[in-house]
This record gives sequence, C-alpha cells and structure tokens, in this order.
Amino acid sequence: MRFLLHPARAVAFGFLVAILAGTLLLMLPVSHAAAESGSLLVSFFTAVSAVCVTGLVIVDTGTYWSMFGQMIILFLCQIGGFGMMTAATLLGLMVNRSLRLRTKLVTQVETHSLGLGDIGSVAKLVFVVTVVVEVITAVFLTTRFYSAYPMSFADAAWNGVFHAISAFNNAGFSIYPDSLMRFAVDPLILLPIMVAIMVGGIGFPVLHDLRMKIRDPRHWSLHTKLTLLGTGVLLLVGFLGLLAFEWHNEQTLGALSFVDKLWSAAFMSVSARTAGFNALDIGLLNHESWALHYLLMFIGGGSAGTAGGVKVGTVVILVLIVIAEIRGLNDSEAFGRRVGPQAQRQAVTVLVLGSALVVTATVMILRMTDLPTDQVIFEVVSAFGTVGLSTGITADLPSEAQVILAALMYFGRVGTITLATSIVLSKRRMPYRYAEEHPIVG
Repeated sequence: MRFLLHPARAVAFGFLVAILAGTLLLMLPVSHAAAESGSLLVSFFTAVSAVCVTGLVIVDTGTYWSMFGQMIILFLCQIGGFGMMTAATLLGLMVNRSLRLRTKLVTQVETHSLGLGDIGSVAKLVFVVTVVVEVITAVFLTTRFYSAYPMSFADAAWNGVFHAISAFNNAGFSIYPDSLMRFAVDPLILLPIMVAIMVGGIGFPVLHDLRMKIRDPRHWSLHTKLTLLGTGVLLLVGFLGLLAFEWHNEQTLGALSFVDKLWSAAFMSVSARTAGFNALDIGLLNHESWALHYLLMFIGGGSAGTAGGVKVGTVVILVLIVIAEIRGLNDSEAFGRRVGPQAQRQAVTVLVLGSALVVTATVMILRMTDLPTDQVIFEVVSAFGTVGLSTGITADLPSEAQVILAALMYFGRVGTITLATSIVLSKRRMPYRYAEEHPIVG
C-alpha cells in the first residue's frame, strides 16, 4: 500500500479499479440485450473506453448492450470524466468539511489546481459545472428528439440524457450505430452537443480562472490565456481544413447545402479534438482530412478536463519555445509572462513520450494486420488521444491489437497526468552541477 501513497500512482490505480469493476459489471447477463454472459474482451475493451472517455467500440452500443448495460457505460463515462479522486474529494468535503494533505495532493494531480488552497473550490466547481451543463444539454436534446423525431418521450429523454453525459465527458459513446450522422443537418442537435464538448474539454482550471476573474481578462493566468488561444486556433484550423478538403466530396460535405456544410464542418472540428462523435462518415473522408484529424486528435483539449491528447497547453508551450529560438531570445514569452523552464521540460517530455507510444503501437498493430497504414495510424492516434473516432476497423482488428488500443486509451487518459506529477513530486536538488557543454543540434 505504501506504493500507492504517491498521489500520481493513486490516480492511475483509481482508474484501473474503475475499469476492472466496469468489466465485471458488463460481463453480467443483465448487461446484454441477449441476456447472456458477455465476452471478457468485449466487456474489458468497452469498460476501458468508457472510463477513459474514449468512445472506441467493437460492438454496437445501442443493440449489443441492454438498458442496464448502457447505464453502466454511462456511469463509467461519468466517473472517468469527473475523476475518481475529484469524486473522493467531494465526498470528503461533504463528510468531514476538511481535507487531509495527502487527499489534497492526490486531487491536485487530477484537477491540476495551481495551489492546495484551490482544491475545495475547484472540486465544487467541477461538480456544479458537470451537473448544470449535463442537465441543460439533456433538456435541449430531449426536447428536440421528442418534437422532431418519431420517438416516445421516454426514448427521447433517455437519448437526451445519454448523449448529454457522453458529450460533456467527451466520451463519444452514442446509442446510434452511425454516431450522429443522421443528425448532420440538424443544428438543434449538433449545437448543444458542441457546447457541452467544449465546456467539458476546455479544462477545469480554465473554468475556475474564468469564474473568479471573468470581468478582468488582464488577470487571467497564463495557462488560461494559452489554452483559450490554442483552442481557438485549432477549432478554426479544423473548420477551415475540413471545408477545404471535403467541400466537393459527394460522400461527405459535397452532398449538403451551404449552411449544412458549415454546421457539419464546425461540429467535426470540435469533436475531432477529443469528443469522438461524428456527423460525417470518417471512413469516407479524404486522406487529407484524415491527416488533419491526426493533428487535432493528438493535441486534444485542455488540461484537467474531460479531454485527452497531449493537451493544448503543451503544444502552445512548444510553439513558444520554437518562436523564442528562432528570434534568438533566451526566454519563451507570451502575454507579458515568461514560461518557466520546468513547464518547458514537461511539455517536451509529454510530447516525446506520447509520440513514442503512438509510433510503437502503430508498428505493433501493422505487424498483426494487413490494413492500410493510414487507417492504423488513425485508430492508434484516436485511442491515445481518447477521441473515439474510427475509420471502421476497430471491430475487425485481432484481439491482440484491441488490447494494445485499450492500453493506449488507459495511458492516454492517465499517463500524462501521472508523468507530469511524478516529475514535480520527485524533483531533487543536487548538491552539484556538471560543467556545461553545447552538443551540435541540427
């Protein structure tokens, strides 16, 4: 148990426990539409995908799982997005009105709070934002489903609740086998889901900062400014890129009206960065659009939110490093602030290790299958970025490859958190420094 005292390990272990519990529950006959015991691999893969809020599936969620099974998946998505340690923190606050130091440290890992004094307020903010956004989104979706589509109020309500929770947690699970393609021309379905995705994926530290200083952008933290700037740029790049690459593709945007093209491209740009819903058939996109998705999925969303990827802040810091080097500056600067060397080292480390995981997994799966390289890369990046988009090959992969994807989803969800915190908490002060030398670069 002493091994788990390290806050970062406690977070990773919490996700692992949730996955194992979810696997056992999904294996129960009551979880299946056919009322029989489920496959271990299917249950495990689905549990990992739900807890790691990814959305990759090897069976159809709406027909393979019973109502009970779908509720279990939804609960796992909520736990995975909300965070095991954040939930434990809220429980501790409700019971004891105070937190022990170790609990604060563990929660700080998950929420990326800037100070231990922020833990309680951030945890409460997580709870309030989660409930409010999910309820509002569910009401909008339920109303639209019931008024515009041939379904009972009970079915409309379940569809609304399921997709609201899945959207806010950036999970990408859908009851429909075509995800949201049947609603590609319905902005009253797409817009609420887009808003929920963005609020959940921007990161709770940003939401906390905006809540405290919404009227004074000058005093927003550098993290908030960098995340908002990076998010805006990525959304615009994804939107314009998809319009350019798919405008004349009759199998995707080409068949839609001008306005519907704009809505579908905007939705795909938002979802591609981590949510995993799709309003267009991913398998029919042009290869340029796949390449654009590689970038968006790998970067992901904001830190300490429901999004995956290496995170927007990480990439923006790396861009600032490059700009500073090109300009011959000693420091990486933005908005009148200097980025510390520790943050720079962490950004480089996260990017290198994330890239290494993607490359390694891609090579391993290519050796197991005869599938095209670009499709395998898409699947691997989607799993690592906890996105859940697929060109349609997930169910056709051999079981060994599916296990590799499950491992990628887990590392993509908790690996970077664990890594970053381990670096911080394991920092040592050496009593000496070696003489400096400058190896040749480039």
